[in-house]
Amino acid sequence: MIRIDAACLETTPLDMRAGTDTALARVVAVFGAAHPHHAYLFANKRANRIKILVHDGIGIWLAARRLHQGKLIWPLSSGSNLALQRQQLDALVLGLPWQRPADGGVITAV
Repeated sequence: MIRIDAACLETTPLDMRAGTDTALARVVAVFGAAHPHHAYLFANKRANRIKILVHDGIGIWLAARRLHQGKLIWPLSSGSNLALQRQQLDALVLGLPWQRPADGGVITAV
């Protein structure tokens, strides 16, 4: 539905009360600009909520996800950002371990 060519993760917590304008201002401050077809991910301090800002080339989308149990696996280094692969983004949004993306279930040896 929304094309995402690249995903960037910010490790500094974001106040989950932040709306679209605040999240966009944070993206510009941290990443320099909001590029079309890029997703920018932020979590709260407890790492049980995530916000994703996506620039689709025309406008801005802001999505939120809350885990009712457990925590997101979030990097601890504050003040840095990471580029994510598509598999990592998909796993992170589901609340799964994302640091080492699996091979998609491909069997290479018997």
